[in-house]
Amino acid sequence: QVQLVESGGGLVQAGESLRLSCAASGSIFSINAMGWYRQAPGKRRELVATITRGGRTNYADSVKGRFTCSRDNAKNTVYLQMNSLKPEDTAVYYCNADIIHSYYRTESNYWGQGTQVTVSS
Repeated sequence: QVQLVESGGGLVQAGESLRLSCAASGSIFSINAMGWYRQAPGKRRELVATITRGGRTNYADSVKGRFTCSRDNAKNTVYLQMNSLKPEDTAVYYCNADIIHSYYRTESNYWGQGTQVTVSS
């Protein structure tokens, strides 16, 4: 069984920073792409950032220059450093990962439970 658990969300003032973490656990052989998505009330879920196992990143235009995605493969953990936060960043942030099971050697996509980020004006 594989699980993704996010942490680090909270309530902050505009202009401040937060760092989100997502730790994968279970019978993991390796993790390919990982990423962060977010969903605001009344809006569709959107991609925030992705990162390959080699560290190549892609970002949504709305967060470029403010957010940084990184990963620690030894810890099976992905991070999202969020700087210069804006009220429009308010959303539930979800971790996502493509994980190869240690026994079956098959790749499956997993989602975390989400963590709330609220940015006040």
